[in-house]
Amino acid sequence: MNGPSVRDILKKSEAFLAERGVDSPRLSAELLLAETLGLDRLHLFLDLDRPLAGDELDRARGLLARRGRGEPVALILGRKEFFGLEFGVSRDVLVPRPETEQLLEEAQARLPKDAAFLAADLGTGSGCLAVGLAVLFPRARVAAVDVSSAALAVARDNAARHGVLERVLLARGDAGRCPLADASCLLALANPPYVNARDYERLSPEVRDFEPQLALLGGADGLDQVRAQAPEMARLLAPGGWGFMEIGWDQGAAALEIFQAQAAFSQAAVLRDLAGLERVVAVQRG
Repeated sequence: MNGPSVRDILKKSEAFLAERGVDSPRLSAELLLAETLGLDRLHLFLDLDRPLAGDELDRARGLLARRGRGEPVALILGRKEFFGLEFGVSRDVLVPRPETEQLLEEAQARLPKDAAFLAADLGTGSGCLAVGLAVLFPRARVAAVDVSSAALAVARDNAARHGVLERVLLARGDAGRCPLADASCLLALANPPYVNARDYERLSPEVRDFEPQLALLGGADGLDQVRAQAPEMARLLAPGGWGFMEIGWDQGAAALEIFQAQAAFSQAAVLRDLAGLERVVAVQRG
């Protein structure tokens, strides 16, 4: 007797995940079943009547059970797409978010593709920004700084995956005290932890229970690392250099005030994302 079809399993999986209140139960079911069968989502839909063998059913159930406990799909799969590139992820790093891509887009809009320069990625995590920069700018070198040695191991793997390891300089250290010389960088990017203590407790369990607190919690008001990294950006940037930092949607005014207190910056502004939310502080060294 043939086993249940892809169509049957998708329907049952979606219902199972919906009952457990996970985010995007249908998409989760599709991605996990595609992983089970070694397919992409398109080919999954082209083969809805395919029956599943016993070992495939067992593997699918195992992945769905993890998702039902709230584990994010990216961590179950061990990968996440960011800026058109695939990155390995683990529980040691923040899963890359689409909104963070704006940092790369801002850099891309201001610097020539063939420019040769040193950039800093403050708090690199998975290395998505550092590797993205190295791919975008083939002559650039990027210092990827993180206090977590486990995160740096993930970033190293991702730099190797995309063939840019020789230009991504991995350094363990606090993002507010980088092992780089004054005025050595033409570009500095940062996606610091910016969730405040109150909001951290209210985060979805899928985020709070599975992603590192170190990469999310920014102190009582969420701005501890903004305060630490603003003067560091001012120190690192050469005259004319650009800095871009992701912030929380409601932190624009407070973050801008912190950056404007740095006399080294000739301009500072808050940029909005496609949804109209204040998302990035942009500064230029005078």
